[in-house]
Amino acid sequence: MSMAAAETQLQGDRISKRNFERLARFIYDYSGIKMPPTKLTMLEGRLRRRLRATNHATFDDYCDFLFNQDGLARETVYLIDVVTTNKTDFFREAKHFDYMQSVALPAIADGGVRTIRTWSSACSTGAEPYTMAMVLAEFTEGRNDVSYSVLATDLSTDVLQTARRGIYPEDLIAPVPRDLQRKYVLTAKQPDRREVRITPKLRSRIGFARMNLMDEKYPIGEPMHVIFCRNVLIYFDKPTQAGVLNRLCDCLSKGGYMFIGHSESITGFDLPLKQVSNTVFQRI
Repeated sequence: MSMAAAETQLQGDRISKRNFERLARFIYDYSGIKMPPTKLTMLEGRLRRRLRATNHATFDDYCDFLFNQDGLARETVYLIDVVTTNKTDFFREAKHFDYMQSVALPAIADGGVRTIRTWSSACSTGAEPYTMAMVLAEFTEGRNDVSYSVLATDLSTDVLQTARRGIYPEDLIAPVPRDLQRKYVLTAKQPDRREVRITPKLRSRIGFARMNLMDEKYPIGEPMHVIFCRNVLIYFDKPTQAGVLNRLCDCLSKGGYMFIGHSESITGFDLPLKQVSNTVFQRI
């Protein structure tokens, strides 16, 4: 069969109801991400590149490889990479960073903390942790009594590679204030590339690691003073949300701050948190 014919056959192939249910169950159990029947076409589109990468002609062949030939041991990371959604922007939901700078960080420092530990728990391609680092760098600049660290984790290895490099299309940094761009963003020497890179000094303050929020424990070391978990809970059902939120609270220091997405809520959950601003909560 020619390559063109194989591609035509692949485009016409569909995931069977049985295999969709198997894939959806595995994706949910592993990552907590819901995959309702309305996501069938999306899943087919995203999995086609994995079929090509693993040399399988049809979805049936691919699913047989996954579930009957122990393919999950080799393929899970790649499968999860293609099904995760990773939208991110610098200074996204900007009021969170205003609150962090004007209220949270001063309160943490005034409480005697000398190294402010922060965590972007679903960092995607890195815009969020780099934004956090800019705010932290500005807050600690010229101060000898306080420093900071940023941990950035995500389930997807693909986005973590991008985040570590810190190279972005020029238009992505448009929300970054000009004075911060001058301090923390480098432009390409060849203007036609239209790319920028976060400065080495700022990149060095962030530790990137793969982490699954479905894990029973989060190996982050000492408790965090600030945790961002934004626009992730919307992909989970209520029991999964409860488990993730409780584990995040276990990682948050007393008096520390948790930020969730503006479209998310913790209403109905029994958590050691009090609301201090819109979608901002403090550990009690």
